[in-house]
Amino acid sequence: SSTQHETPQAHHDQQQRPQQQQQQQQPQDLSTAAAKLVAEIVASPLFYLVAGLVTIKLVSSTGEQSTAILLAAAAPVTLLTALSKSSLGKQVQDSLNQKLPQLEAEAAELRQKHQDARERSRWYGPARPQLPGWLGGHQPHLKGEVAGDYGFDPLGLAKEPKAFAKYHEAELLHARWAMLAAIGCPIPELLDLNGINVGEPVWWKVGAAKLQGDLTLNWGGIEGFRIAGKQGIGIIAACQVVLMGGPEYARQVGIKSLEPVGVFLPGDQNYPGGVPFDPLGYSSRPDAFVDQAVKEIKNGRIAMIAMLGYFVQAAVTRRGLVQNVLDFVADPLHNNVLGYLTGTAHTV
Repeated sequence: SSTQHETPQAHHDQQQRPQQQQQQQQPQDLSTAAAKLVAEIVASPLFYLVAGLVTIKLVSSTGEQSTAILLAAAAPVTLLTALSKSSLGKQVQDSLNQKLPQLEAEAAELRQKHQDARERSRWYGPARPQLPGWLGGHQPHLKGEVAGDYGFDPLGLAKEPKAFAKYHEAELLHARWAMLAAIGCPIPELLDLNGINVGEPVWWKVGAAKLQGDLTLNWGGIEGFRIAGKQGIGIIAACQVVLMGGPEYARQVGIKSLEPVGVFLPGDQNYPGGVPFDPLGYSSRPDAFVDQAVKEIKNGRIAMIAMLGYFVQAAVTRRGLVQNVLDFVADPLHNNVLGYLTGTAHTV
């Protein structure tokens, strides 16, 4: 009879136990989702734009102290590291590990779609446009597997697969930086010519001007719109090291560098994808994605050549690049390459 009395109670306990587990699991799921969201936000390049605006206000309220500036620069890396080492970070990583098989299968499927799109595109494969052999093109070890492969490698630097991967990654990095720089260099000079004080408008003079005097650099010439622009070059360099140290370390670790904080990147080293690096889901359109990769490297190569031109122009003319254009327009007969080389240029 005791068994008859215990059975309903045991049955009731069995019914209650899943409900209790579900109630306990719910806060954990919410905290895990919140932590993952924080990690994705902090890992995103867009975070640095938004956080930069907030940081400007916070640093300004502290009187632009060096300590506050360095702490602000170190905040993203510190936050991600602290999250990865915490118990909450372990929950986030465990949650990701449970989903990894499905996520990796979806990523593999997407990569296959990208490969299929490359085979359809005229910019990839053996039938792609290539430079003629007398210009160093049509190298047999280049198969047209990556964006922008025109068969050019006259010195055979990329014959080995490891060397090819290294040079390909380096070219992409330099191309992306060059595109930013090619736009960024003339903007301060344009602002200055329109009456907006930016401190030192000529891009190649900024470092020397900062070393030689008490120069304040405001973004866009807006007073107070700066983080370390009022500090010495040492603090600025330290902020750069701290800000870039984390992303560079993650790049060296590889595509799985953000998994300890619950962020899965479905792409590869050069095109990571995922929420942080592809917030609009552009890689989900394979044909557009692979063709866009070609446009990126083409524009990047033009930008690298442009930056080389900026350097040579600065060395020869000792003037700003926008001023060079204005000088040429004012007197194209004398203010040109030949005029500067022969010393006949007419500039004030």
